[in-house]
Amino acid sequence: MNKCVKTAELFDCQVPYLKELFAEAEYPWEMLPKIKAHILALIEQGIAGYTLIAEGVLVGENVKIYPTATIEAPAIIGSGTEVRPGAFIRGNVITGENCVIGNSSELKNCILLDKVQVPHYNYVGDSVLGNHAHMGAGSICSNLKADGKPVVIHGDKDYETGLRKIGGILADDADVGCGCVLNPGTVIGKATTVYPLTSMRGVVPGGCIVKAMDNIVVRK
Repeated sequence: MNKCVKTAELFDCQVPYLKELFAEAEYPWEMLPKIKAHILALIEQGIAGYTLIAEGVLVGENVKIYPTATIEAPAIIGSGTEVRPGAFIRGNVITGENCVIGNSSELKNCILLDKVQVPHYNYVGDSVLGNHAHMGAGSICSNLKADGKPVVIHGDKDYETGLRKIGGILADDADVGCGCVLNPGTVIGKATTVYPLTSMRGVVPGGCIVKAMDNIVVRK
């Protein structure tokens, strides 16, 4: 099973204001240090149909933001996205269209493509989530190693990222069950499903079902 880690292998980015960022990154974690500058540049130039609702916060059409949600700048929230009660967007967050950022979920320095769902009690920090990616209730992206050292991505080979903080990389259509922990630098391939309460690490191939880290089967 091929443990894909390159951006083009994991994502089909059709978000107009993110295409360039994705095209320039050979590996998805290379985008993480560039998120803030990319958002600020987009806010300065504007996006057709998007409105600045507060300094540094740009939102698309038909975005629903509940009164108890908090959005810190800079951030871009894609059209049709719902930001539910108690959600905390801590800045450096950019989403595509029709996403769900759920109750008591916290996001910082991350990218969500179209139709991503982080609907209940999720933490998504220093992460990239692909189209239709879904995180079950209480699943989190752990983004800092206990020893504080730079994150190494463990795939078919080791990738030295040089970054102290990397959370989860979820490819298009990845689905993570309730209560999972994605340890720093976890990469989940396209259309792979992870059973609830699984502690994830390393690179998981696409098209699989993860029953446990030592029990990964090809989806039939």
